[in-house]
Amino acid sequence: MDRIQMGGTGAGSIFVPYSLPLRGVESPPKNSRDGLSWTEKERGRGTSCEPTKRSLSVFFAIRCGSVEPTMTENGVHSHRERVLTADTMNPNVKKVEYAVRGPIVQRALQIEKELKAGAKKPFSEVIKANIGDAHAMGQRPITFFRQVMAMCMYPELLDDNKFPEDAKNRARRILQSCGGCSIGAYSASQGIECVRKDVARYIQRRDGGIPSDPDNIYLSTGASDAITTMLKLLVSGSGCSRTGVLISVPQYPLYSAALADLGAVRVDYFLDEARCWSLDVGELRRALTAAREHCCPRALCIINPGNPTGQVQSRQCIEDVIRFAAEEHLFLMADEVYQDNVYAEGCKFHSFKKVLFEMGPEYSSTVELASFHSTSKCYMGECGFRGGYMEVINLDPDVKAQLTKLVSVRLCPPVPGQALLDLVVNPPELGEPSYATFMKERTATLDELALKARLTEQALNAVPGISCNPVQGAMYSFPRIALPERAIREAEETGQAPDMFYCMKLLEETGICLVPGSGFGQRDGTFHFRMTILPPTEKLQIVLAKVKEFHQSFTQRYS
Repeated sequence: MDRIQMGGTGAGSIFVPYSLPLRGVESPPKNSRDGLSWTEKERGRGTSCEPTKRSLSVFFAIRCGSVEPTMTENGVHSHRERVLTADTMNPNVKKVEYAVRGPIVQRALQIEKELKAGAKKPFSEVIKANIGDAHAMGQRPITFFRQVMAMCMYPELLDDNKFPEDAKNRARRILQSCGGCSIGAYSASQGIECVRKDVARYIQRRDGGIPSDPDNIYLSTGASDAITTMLKLLVSGSGCSRTGVLISVPQYPLYSAALADLGAVRVDYFLDEARCWSLDVGELRRALTAAREHCCPRALCIINPGNPTGQVQSRQCIEDVIRFAAEEHLFLMADEVYQDNVYAEGCKFHSFKKVLFEMGPEYSSTVELASFHSTSKCYMGECGFRGGYMEVINLDPDVKAQLTKLVSVRLCPPVPGQALLDLVVNPPELGEPSYATFMKERTATLDELALKARLTEQALNAVPGISCNPVQGAMYSFPRIALPERAIREAEETGQAPDMFYCMKLLEETGICLVPGSGFGQRDGTFHFRMTILPPTEKLQIVLAKVKEFHQSFTQRYS
């Protein structure tokens, strides 16, 4: 019987019979280059050991590529299993899911490559309406922001007369705050001091004069970085003492992904779809009571305006949430990255910090709050710069020291992102050369988003089987879709969530990429998708028309 030598050439070598019927595995060739020696001479050096399960598994692993052959000092090949495999990696990472860039988006990218390669499809382009990436969808940058950033990146432009003087002054101020007057230098870990001061002044103006301390401001790599950093501080314990975090359902997948990564307990509370995705304290209490049986809930996350649901919380709702957090001793996390994106009549953005302080010292001196903002949304849409900030209120001094230590580990947020953030919180003022153009561009962008929010709601509600709440704010619609039972059964047979099945069919047949509601969470028995309102109006109308046509044909096909 032919044998495979597994190991060195000495008496301790193991030989595995390879004439056994190994289904799906080729017989090894002579003089193979995969690290095994197959000469007749070496076959003759075998021992009488019977092949072990271990030797067979190593053989299979080598042939499959999960074990790499390595060369020893004496020139003989040995075989080492990989240190990091799916079995040995951090198990929490395998629990992480991020639907916004999940399987449907990967398929969309494949289809784009197929189209470029000349494949015939019933459409000519993929329209990615899955993510809030404003500039990728055609939104134009704010001129003032790009002028200042250009001069920060290439200071020689400060001598160019094409740039207005107020833009030059902003660029000089930012550069003078950077090490070596270069935006390529590291900054302080908490962020450039003058930017943090500008953020504090912005918050104070926004909140009607309520003071903001620059020492409570932490600049970050987008809001996401600050949110995950705060969650790191909050998560502790094990078993029934493990930290639980209340998050809304539907929720932005950052929260579920971060909690899975940290090994924390996700505590779902449901928004009320029948009442325009409103938040009810009774539902918070239900979720909290149930969670206390198996974990230690310590934090409550709120997204306002909402993502993916687009609701804007009323002031009364925010007061109720703050009282609830105070009564139940919960740390509040307020994700307010869409604070400029409010469209519906009668809706207004109220920051949690403003409401907290207006409720008086009973709450403002005790409730722990972290609020977050970003350069990626609103009228800016500057996602790629990764600028953001977090303001912390009533944080324990010892914890604050640990927070500062934690952000020091990553050295500093991207300095270009910090510079852009400074322009967002310190834009041109009345009387400055850039003011008129800035206000015109800002207003036009927000007005167009408001128009597209109404257009989306009206168009989707005109489709039988689709119902869409008003898009009060943010950048998304989250309509509910009625799916035929036959489609649900077929989806389950293929191992897909029904709305994933629906969205994948939509992508393959129309080229429109949406995110299924199951990626954000939803009540059992309901199905949704999230769609951005960011495409240009003409393209958005095409998207909505295609969704209508597809939904009607899909329903008829599976009825």
